[in-house]
Amino acid sequence: MTRTVPGRTDHVVVVGAGLAGLSAALHLLGSGRRVTLVERDPLPGGRAGRRELGGYHLDTGPTVLTMPDLADEAFAAVGERLRDRVELLPLHPAYRAAFADGATLDVHTEADAMEAEVERFAGAREASGYRRLRHWLGRLYAVQMRRFIDANFDSPLGLLTPDLARLAALGGFGRLDARIGRFLTDERLKRVFSFQALYAGVAPARALAAYAVIAYMDTVAGVYFPRGGMHALPRAMAAAAADAGAELRLGEDVTRLERSGTRITAVVTDRGRVPCDAVVLTPDLPLAHRLLGRRPRRPLALRHAPSAVVLHAGTTRTWPHLAHHTLSFGAQWRRTFDELTRNGTLMTDPSLLITRPTAGDPALAPEGRHLHYVLAPCPNTDIGPGAREWADLAPRYRDRLLATLERRGLTGIAAAVEEECLVTPADWTAQGHGAGTPFSVAHTFAQTGPFRPRNLVRGTDNAVLAGCGTTPGVGVPTVLVSGKLAAARIAGTPARRRPAGSGRR
Repeated sequence: MTRTVPGRTDHVVVVGAGLAGLSAALHLLGSGRRVTLVERDPLPGGRAGRRELGGYHLDTGPTVLTMPDLADEAFAAVGERLRDRVELLPLHPAYRAAFADGATLDVHTEADAMEAEVERFAGAREASGYRRLRHWLGRLYAVQMRRFIDANFDSPLGLLTPDLARLAALGGFGRLDARIGRFLTDERLKRVFSFQALYAGVAPARALAAYAVIAYMDTVAGVYFPRGGMHALPRAMAAAAADAGAELRLGEDVTRLERSGTRITAVVTDRGRVPCDAVVLTPDLPLAHRLLGRRPRRPLALRHAPSAVVLHAGTTRTWPHLAHHTLSFGAQWRRTFDELTRNGTLMTDPSLLITRPTAGDPALAPEGRHLHYVLAPCPNTDIGPGAREWADLAPRYRDRLLATLERRGLTGIAAAVEEECLVTPADWTAQGHGAGTPFSVAHTFAQTGPFRPRNLVRGTDNAVLAGCGTTPGVGVPTVLVSGKLAAARIAGTPARRRPAGSGRR
């Protein structure tokens, strides 16, 4: 039995209408609580926001959607179904991987199709290794999901279950790179199943093998695209919350929390005061701690994940070799992680994620135009260039990115750009993200599971945290779970149930 917020919890104020806050709101509504959502931006979504630029509709945050059943759970809490609100397009391939030697690999989530592609790419021995790897990833996911990801911890003792032994037996506490190497020997293939460590903020050679669970989500469970862009998901969640009785107060900035002893009694915004019985705080940790008036003591300072530069480019043309998601790998893979996580320098041989959302929904751009999203990982501002330095660095880095894309087959891209928006660590800093990164706290061993910043707040009886800085961590699936876990801290854990009308998509 995990701890819950004591005392009355009839009216809950959720600060932040991002995916974590919306998930928390829907689960709280399903438990019978009255919910007020307060969001500083004029639209819901948080990191998964929307920007309009010259007729282009830009998703400002994540572009990859996996594990939609976790969103379905939130809708099911209020008697709805995700598919009634959002049209999901399964992506085939989930990714296209392009390597420095000119080879390409389409990453399929269907087993037979992927085995055939691996055999074409690297031979029968690697295809056999892929089959064994896929089986291992499925077992790893089954052990971790309900016990270690979708679970609240009150202390590290909560790890002491039979599933901990099962995880250890699966090699989950070894190193990711080495474990993937037990199945695959082709270095290019190994990248496809280990690049996800970047989401966790740790190089594959140092990341726990348990984080291969992200590769399961990407390469086995399936990748989807919501028609209308990723912002369609938070928009639909907000509409479902409003229909279930939540009050949405958009465009209101929370300025402080009122207290009586150890309880928060009201959330104060720039437009008024909202009394409450409990509060869920979803801003990044620095902002949440500022509102709470205290920062928890930790034996070691928090270590943040790398950041990213994102170039949104509306163009007059596209390039046929691009899939919806294309991973463009540089040759110097290990050096890249050293640059991002140790040296604090910009990538000298960039590995990039290129997303073409208009491949799935042409309506996101003016007729005959195309939208491209280029994500270039970079050091966070704790170890790399500071927010102020990016003011001078940004235009030069933008030119370097375009030159790299040109060399990798996007011929004429600079001339094709008619609308653009460049987002750098300076922008993430301005939005309140610690160390100038949207990926929050890294998933080192000391910042994982019960060792990650807890969602219960010491010294405050009725405040709960949600979002990527707390349990269980970074990424769309885990952030949705984070909101559910925050709701459970207030309302208790409901009986396990499948979403209404759910099934394997």
